[in-house]
Amino acid sequence: MSSVDREGVEMFLQEASEHLQYLREYVSVLQEAEPRHEDLERLYIAAHTLSGTSASYGFPRFSEIAGKLAHVFQYSLNAPLGSDLHGPLTEFLSDGISLLENDLLEISDTAKENLEDIAAFKERYRFAFPTEPPPLNYSQPESGGQFGAEAREESAAAAATGSYFDALPADDEVPDEILEFFQPEAEEHLQIVSDCLISLEGNNNSEEINKLFRAIHTVKGSAAQVGLKRLGGIAHRVEDLIGRLRDGEIEPSPAVVDLCLEAVDVLKKTLHRQWADEAEMRTGIDSLLGRIAEFAPMDADEAETPAEEGVAAEEQRVSDADTLANATTPAKKAPKQAASAASTAKSVRIALARLDRMMNTVGELVINRTRMVGRVAELEKLVDTLSFSKERLQGKVGEFQEKYEFNRISNSRASQGPWKPAQTTQMLTSAAAGESSFWSEFSELEMDRYDDFNILSRSMAEISADVNEVLSQLEGFIGRVEGDIDEFTKLAHHLQDEITAARMVPIGTLYSRLSRAVRDAAKSTGKLVELDLSGSETELDNNIIQQISDPLVHLVRNSVAHGIEHSNDRATAGKSAAGNITVRAYHRGNHIYIEVEDDGRGIDYERVKQSAIERGLVSAETADRLTERDLREMLFHPGFTTAPVKTELSGRGVGLDVVRANLNALNGEIDIQSTSGQGTKFTLKVPLTLIISPALFVRCGTTNFALPLAVVEEIRRLRADEIEDVGGKLLTKVRDVVTEVVRLDTYLGLPPLEPINGYFRMVVANAGNRQIGLVVEDVLGKDEIVIKNLGEYLRRVKLFPGTTIAPDGSLILLIDLNRMVATEPSERRALQASSSAARIFAPGSTAVARGTIPSEAIDRVEQERVIVVADDSISVRKFVGRMLEKNGYRVKLAADGMEAAELVSQHGCHLVITDLEMPRMTGYELMVQLRQNPSTRRIPVLVVTSRAGAKHRDRAMKEGASSFLTKPVQEDQLIAVVEQLIGTEAARPVVPVA
Repeated sequence: MSSVDREGVEMFLQEASEHLQYLREYVSVLQEAEPRHEDLERLYIAAHTLSGTSASYGFPRFSEIAGKLAHVFQYSLNAPLGSDLHGPLTEFLSDGISLLENDLLEISDTAKENLEDIAAFKERYRFAFPTEPPPLNYSQPESGGQFGAEAREESAAAAATGSYFDALPADDEVPDEILEFFQPEAEEHLQIVSDCLISLEGNNNSEEINKLFRAIHTVKGSAAQVGLKRLGGIAHRVEDLIGRLRDGEIEPSPAVVDLCLEAVDVLKKTLHRQWADEAEMRTGIDSLLGRIAEFAPMDADEAETPAEEGVAAEEQRVSDADTLANATTPAKKAPKQAASAASTAKSVRIALARLDRMMNTVGELVINRTRMVGRVAELEKLVDTLSFSKERLQGKVGEFQEKYEFNRISNSRASQGPWKPAQTTQMLTSAAAGESSFWSEFSELEMDRYDDFNILSRSMAEISADVNEVLSQLEGFIGRVEGDIDEFTKLAHHLQDEITAARMVPIGTLYSRLSRAVRDAAKSTGKLVELDLSGSETELDNNIIQQISDPLVHLVRNSVAHGIEHSNDRATAGKSAAGNITVRAYHRGNHIYIEVEDDGRGIDYERVKQSAIERGLVSAETADRLTERDLREMLFHPGFTTAPVKTELSGRGVGLDVVRANLNALNGEIDIQSTSGQGTKFTLKVPLTLIISPALFVRCGTTNFALPLAVVEEIRRLRADEIEDVGGKLLTKVRDVVTEVVRLDTYLGLPPLEPINGYFRMVVANAGNRQIGLVVEDVLGKDEIVIKNLGEYLRRVKLFPGTTIAPDGSLILLIDLNRMVATEPSERRALQASSSAARIFAPGSTAVARGTIPSEAIDRVEQERVIVVADDSISVRKFVGRMLEKNGYRVKLAADGMEAAELVSQHGCHLVITDLEMPRMTGYELMVQLRQNPSTRRIPVLVVTSRAGAKHRDRAMKEGASSFLTKPVQEDQLIAVVEQLIGTEAARPVVPVA
């Protein structure tokens, strides 16, 4: 890109950033009941300007999305948007602005658009991008044949005149299951190519060149084998270039390394089919192969040989070369080949989805272990109760023995009278002691005498001993069960660790991308930068690796752009000419820490303060009171930058806010440390895995909640008078730090909490890089939890990212504290268009937006009628639905009465058509429910059933049916009844209704 073009793009980036900021701040005026015409016009001008300037600078996808936003604002100037604006259309506008902001970031970084995100956006909001029918072709077949022949002749001519793309062979039909296995393998080899190229630039090592050649040769051969012949042809030419490197014909100069790295990018885009269209692919591949031809000209014989034969011949040549190499150095090559063969024999490729299922099974084990611990806790309570009862029993037995058994003789002696059976309970005697003379022969000291009290006392003593024995055995049993649970816990944790390890990949896989980013950034800025990478063996979950790759690239590019000085400035400061950036990763506890540190100029706090004042974030008086920590926090503000001039790397005002947003989505954190003149260090903290994590359980009223333990700093008591209301915010001091207090009962609308003995329980946590105090009723403890998804119906409940299962089977919601202090972008998923949202993008809407459609037509569009069709037969639902759609009604389909009731309550309708016999909720029950709700009582219900008897008809009319038809129903009969019930002013359908 020339200097003139670069300056133009920088101007575009600055202007686009300002327009997007305006759209973000003022798009909410559309939600007002009567928005001002001037506000809508300014919104339209901003979006329209974005669309035009981006197209002129060569960013068509950006222009298309901005054009859709401009269309909405222009439409709103000339026609009402409808009552259901707050559904898909509001999300479309918000997500569209976010997409443009992210795309602007990508354009700033790479001068290319984020095609993947734009495609996902268009897929989600399909109603805004209706497929246009192909134009009718009225030409004669002969003309078409002549045109096709001419096109083929032009293609052949292009190939004959030097178009490298046309000379490549076409791909075969490759099944998806083949691509599923080939793409990861090719990615691994291309990663090896990138690593070797980066290491070659600093050290010309023949071993690295051989490794590089083998990797690209494998890509070429494998691609040709599976049928990706075009990819194999490109790799074949790259292999020619690397072959000249191996043979010493050319040196690995920066220009050659740049060309090879560009070839890797082209191969990856071709592998994953990421080209926007064939024209872009043709341009990119022609440019690459043309530059390769400058270093490695194609032989005439090779050019005339078909691609398949060339690939086969090249494979044979490499095979012969490898055989010769093995023959010359057998001692060195054989052990490596043996080790490689052994490694291959012991490895197997497992789909990540299967590992996810295995990890979910481990999660179920953890849940069952928690349930078993709960059962043991119940047993321990029973043991405590039994122990208490045993103590009481022993005490009563002791009292009874002392009172009645041991005092019997002494009382008898004190009376000095003969033994009088009448004064005591009758003695129990045996048959051997049946004669009274038996007792007369012995005195009381010579023979014990037993009555009922003696027997009862001894029986109670024996029962007490038995209870004591059972209690001892029960305690021993609980001890053994606890030991078994401990062993089960160890096994579950071991299994969890093993499966987690299978999902782990070393962070070193990211390091080559970071090296490439630093190299390109240093080249762009003209700075000398050395990159030091450590901890490459540190392993992370594959999903987390993918989500932190972009934040890390942002940080290292930020270090080059903002941190590292130019060589002459470093020499003046007494530093080495080359700046140093260090990336280190290490494991601590359940988290991975990644540090990005540079030895540059550090953060200029005065410049940060001045930028904040210029952007209106703070006043001059407030800025003077800001601490260094507050100023570092400013760097994460959207749109904030300290760069005086906007370039491809800096001055865009985007980057660090995106880094924090990505980390918050992972329950991670980012911290900044900086010393002026010495450098800056960013520390990222991310969890090892996102499936099983430790949590703190709290109670608020009768409801239990879970908090991520990673963000909890301490638990403390708080007096009610220590909480101050300042400007509507509750504040307190925790270790001399002003902390915002969030009362969970007030936040969630629960019954108010009362202080216990004058104190609240407060959980101090770090959320959104600031300290908050969460007031709860009680803290229950901590444990590992398995986070379960809330499901499709609760996907919009952003505060609760998931739930876990308690030992008693109840659900405990997990609270995301980061979402309490910051909002998150909407999910990307396809939405069903509401009538107003779809109408804005319907055919003819452009004319409505320009004001060329009469108002009568617009009013007529608003008279759309919505009908809910409930039937357990899918064929009947579709058949009746098509009848209604063909006649201009909008249809929502339900498989039973319950689903129909949900549709009516959530979206409303003008008519319900229902069958009588359906699962879960019958037609009769549906009508009863509709009549009981005041908001749905007036909706007419048409019964369409195969039950033609008078009994069914009378019951339906009694329950509130407005009309009754018998299957099979005819179209004219059905439409006549519908028009009679809800009128004839129905609009033509704007989009097919699913």
